Amino acid sequence: MGRHCAKGGTLVEFTVVAGVFYLTLFSIIEFGRVLYTWNVLDEITRRGARLAAVCPIASSAGIISRSTFNGGIIHDLAADNLKIEYLDGDAVPINDTNVNFVDIRFVRASIEGYQFQAFIPFISLLLPAPSFATVLPSESLGISPPGAVVGGGNINC
Repeated sequence: MGRHCAKGGTLVEFTVVAGVFYLTLFSIIEFGRVLYTWNVLDEITRRGARLAAVCPIASSAGIISRSTFNGGIIHDLAADNLKIEYLDGDAVPINDTNVNFVDIRFVRASIEGYQFQAFIPFISLLLPAPSFATVLPSESLGISPPGAVVGGGNINC
């Protein structure tokens, strides 16, 4: 009689162990997705700052679309999340870049307000991502000196 009762116990034990195993496995996969997404967001700010440092100020919409990989990797990243700012020597944002163009010393690209959508079955979970920012020194800002060869580089503004 003892051997007959043990058959059901094995099934219950397997169910509990398998549930814990799959929960752990999918938690590790989801954590990897979070780290990957945050790494991509950091890369987007780096690319955005680089493009803003060498492209004309008027082309900020193009900078945003090219630096976000044309929306291919992170589908729910909106253009509103990426912000391009031009800073003076004291790292204070310049409001009117047309008037104070010669004061621009740095370019800051930042991502704020992005929320990561987790793929957890039966649960809709949005994780707020931290703010990401990259600050680079301004370079040409799309202006070429007289007599310079234009179009020789690999950055297309």
